[in-house]
Amino acid sequence: MDDRLNLKRFIRTVNDFPIDGIIFRDITSLIETPEAFVKTCDELTRITKDFGADLVASIESRGFIFAGTIARDLSLPFVLARKPGKLPNKTYKKSFDLEYGSTSIEIQQNTHAQEGQKIVIVDDLVATGGTAIACAELFTENFGIEESDILILTVIDLTDLGGSNLIKSKGFQIETIVDY
Repeated sequence: MDDRLNLKRFIRTVNDFPIDGIIFRDITSLIETPEAFVKTCDELTRITKDFGADLVASIESRGFIFAGTIARDLSLPFVLARKPGKLPNKTYKKSFDLEYGSTSIEIQQNTHAQEGQKIVIVDDLVATGGTAIACAELFTENFGIEESDILILTVIDLTDLGGSNLIKSKGFQIETIVDY
């Protein structure tokens, strides 16, 4: 699935960002190009519909760009997964490691998710898988969602970092559009 929609040409590579040694895949050029942005959003929406999702969740902040269009197009609830202290109600919190540090993610306890629902978690990319797995585990541990009922959906897969394989090993599904 390397680049079936011919989108790589719209994704810039930025070396040593946000810290030295990291190769950052910059989606701003993709979202600034209407043809590429629409093509990306349409494909993410198609995958979500085919999965039969009942709810769309997304990870702060670049995932919001894509998840909002999916939720709108399919008339699905949209749940925000955010950094600590950014949500107004009581939250569930999960800590995890990144390829260049560690952090936490939260979702609100009053989120309307329940056992038997299918959830798509949207982000711009998967690297080590830590962020996506933490978000997915918030739903499995706190709302009774089965691992097999969660699809991690990203624009980019940084395959060398192994995140997709780790996500699969945890029992979650994953689909991506562009592989690096």
